[in-house]
Amino acid sequence: MGKGKNRMLFIAAALLSALLVYGLYLVQLHVLEKEHSVQVVVPKRFIAAGERLEARDLQYQTIASSAYTEDMVTNVEHAAGQEAVVPLGEGEPLRGWKTDLNRLLPGRSQSTFQLPREYMLSVSSGIRAGDSVLVYVSGPALASRRLFLEPVTVASVKTSGNQEIDDPDNPNLLSLAEGDRQKMYASRRDANGAIEFINLNLSEAQWLEIDALCKGGDNKLVVAFSPESLNRIGGESSR
Repeated sequence: MGKGKNRMLFIAAALLSALLVYGLYLVQLHVLEKEHSVQVVVPKRFIAAGERLEARDLQYQTIASSAYTEDMVTNVEHAAGQEAVVPLGEGEPLRGWKTDLNRLLPGRSQSTFQLPREYMLSVSSGIRAGDSVLVYVSGPALASRRLFLEPVTVASVKTSGNQEIDDPDNPNLLSLAEGDRQKMYASRRDANGAIEFINLNLSEAQWLEIDALCKGGDNKLVVAFSPESLNRIGGESSR
């Protein structure tokens, strides 16, 4: 009986030792996998070009470190709020060049319209290409009101000589992309001319509404700088 008991204890100890070794192996394997893998951001669904990304559209996916490239996005907060420059496939690692925060091209349902000068009552002098602006209408026969719920994007602002308004030594768009408020302010302060022409990225319905209101000559537009442009610097560009 004693020998049988000892044999059982020996077998139990051997099994326990084997389980311990296997457990250590699994732990080490998990550590190695973590050391040789990277979490990148991927869309949860197909994203069309021109569509703005939201955090709920994105998720993390683990890939081998050998498949990772430096332009892959690794933080959902860095991507949220950006617009897709090209179509993005579901589960496709998101790369920096495929999105842009300050796209000057119109979205897929938009066109770029130059507002006729006779339609304008005033344009905020601080507006620059890439900004978000609010559009208001004012006229003798109607109550002044904001035209569109959402801000619209400025494609360009130009002088009477058809020159883009900016500081040549400190471009506003570069400061905006870098998220530098001070340089952005300096660029606007030192810009090279007064606004004569402004181009906005509008949907067809938005342009037709503007044209219907203003073509008679009584109603005029007021284009105002939107705080959303600064929010991009304070929020989205710091992601």
